Parts: sequence; structure tokens; C-alpha cells
Amino acid sequence: MKISSKMERCGLSPMRKFNPYAQKTKERGIKIYHLNIGQPDVETPAPFFQALKDFDEKVVSYAPSGGLPVYLDAVRDYYKSIGVELERGDILPTTGGSEALQMTFATILDDGDEIVIPEPFYPNYHTSVTLAGAKIHPIPTCVEEGYFYADRARVEACINEHTRALFVTNPGNPTGSILSPEELKLMLDIAKEHDLFIICDEVYREFVYAGEPLLSGLQFPGYEDNVIVIDSVSKRFSACGARVGAVISKNKEFMSQVMKWCQCRLATPTVDQIASAALYGLDPSYFDVVRDEYRLRRDTMVRKLQEIPGVVCRMPKGAFYVMCALPVDDTINAPDIARAIDILKAGIEKYNAK
Repeated sequence: MKISSKMERCGLSPMRKFNPYAQKTKERGIKIYHLNIGQPDVETPAPFFQALKDFDEKVVSYAPSGGLPVYLDAVRDYYKSIGVELERGDILPTTGGSEALQMTFATILDDGDEIVIPEPFYPNYHTSVTLAGAKIHPIPTCVEEGYFYADRARVEACINEHTRALFVTNPGNPTGSILSPEELKLMLDIAKEHDLFIICDEVYREFVYAGEPLLSGLQFPGYEDNVIVIDSVSKRFSACGARVGAVISKNKEFMSQVMKWCQCRLATPTVDQIASAALYGLDPSYFDVVRDEYRLRRDTMVRKLQEIPGVVCRMPKGAFYVMCALPVDDTINAPDIARAIDILKAGIEKYNAK
């Protein structure tokens, strides 16, 4: 029997491949610091759990494929707070941001197509693009330049007759880089000039640390047919297990085609939509507290990384990841690695002691 060649071209998650080793190590009584996966440990806000307790329907029925009004309106109100007016039909709920990516790639990509994505990127982009029959054309970036890529010449050098979309993650996962308003507009201009979609993965939008404005590709008028936004409650509200996200666009044709996927999978979980809607009613001060916590962690991690000889690390401006260049070659120097581990461990333990 034959397995799909598309699936065979996909790899297992590089973040999750460490979990079996970590579990075996825990069983030996050794403490593990999980730095391999974006699972917040900030408490999920209480309104989520209260909404679950208040759910008193006698039957947990399918939600509409296009989403529950209570969830759609909660998302609309959130975007209205940052100056974006949406209709219910501009939003489709998904099983987390991951399904939003799968829906989007399946809708806009055909076999042999390409999508331009700055590298390094979230590895699951590769899986979803490959399953759509397409491939990623990377824009190379480097730590020394702060993973900068929003340059017209660099971007346009990656566009060819197979290109169907540009992709930006803002703030960046895993780089922590942030596009300025001028840089984001440049990316939008390039997409429009080349008649491309521009997919904006904005699930980390609230996590910016120097007072930058909360940017969305939806905030710029004149690009309504080009912009597709990927969103989620997972990171913003520390509710990864709720598995509720959204694909958002004012492009009516795109949204009508995505609805076919929504109807095929029937519905996003009813109770999770209701509980997630409650999260959007939080006072904005919630994000101030969470940002302060992540800022402290970021500063601690970067400071300790920069104490390790040979490590090149820049202060990430957003999200909650750190990317760095390590002094590792084919000859592993065990004492140096052990020293690096000790430095990081000391920094984490000092942070935890506060």
C-alpha cells in the first residue's frame, strides 16, 4: 500500500521530537526546562473557566460552520478596538491557528505553486504548504541583522511566475522580530503590485515590548483583497488547549472558498468558542501585566545567553522566543556545552527564585 508522497515529504515537528527524551529524563528524577515549545505557563484568565461553568445547554450541538455569533462578535469588538471594522462574514473560526493556516494554504495554493516566507520560520508552515502541493521560497535572514527582511530588492528577488503569496509573521515566530508600520506597508505594496495574497500570522500581536503600536495588516486601507490574517486565542490568552483560532479577510471570494473547508470539518467546538469569546472581554490591562512578565523573562534569558562565549544573540522585540547563533560545529566540545547549560540553568533558577 502506498502512502501519500505529499505526506512523506513532511517531517515530524522538530519542537515535539524532544518530548519522549524529556519524559524519560523526568522519570529519572531530573528537572527539565521546556524551552522547545511555545506553551505559556501564564494562567488562563478566569472568564474562560467561568464561561465553561455557566454553559447549561442540555445538548452540546454543532456550532454553525461559520461560527457562533457570540464568538464572531467578540472578535469583531477586539479588532474594532485597534481600528479595524469587520463584518461577521470576514471571520471564520478554526481549530486553532494551525487549522487557519491549513485552510488558507489549501485555498490559495495548487501543485507547483510557491509562497515566499522569511526564514527561519515556524516549522509547521512547511507541513501545511507541502500538503497543499506547494513549496516555500525562503527569504534568508541572519541574527546579525536582527532577522531583517522587509527590503524590496530582497523580497522581489524571491518572486517568480509560481509565486502566489507573501507570508509575514508579525511579531516573528521564532525570531521575535517586528515590522515597523513602514515595513509592513512595504510588504503590502509588494503583494498588491504583484497581485499576490499576503498572509499575516498575527497570533503574537499583543506581545511587543517597547511601546510599538499593535499592528495588523487589516489596518491599512486599500489592500482588502490581498490581506489574510491568521489569529488565535492560544498565545494571546494563554489558552492553547482551547484550540480556537480564526482566519480573517475582507476578500469575499477567498472567504467563500474557505467556507467549503469549514463545512467539510463541520464546526469549531461549540463550548470552546463560547469560552474563548469571554476572553475577548478582558480589560486591556491584562496584556500590560502579561507583557511585563514576558519582558522580565526575555531580559533574563538574553542576558544569560550573551554571557556564553561565542553566542550571538539580539534582544527580540516581540513574541516570546529567542533565536541565537551558537558556537557549534561538527566537533562537539562537551565542556563548553556543559558550561553553557550551567549558565542558562543558573539564570532560570535565579528568575524562578524571584
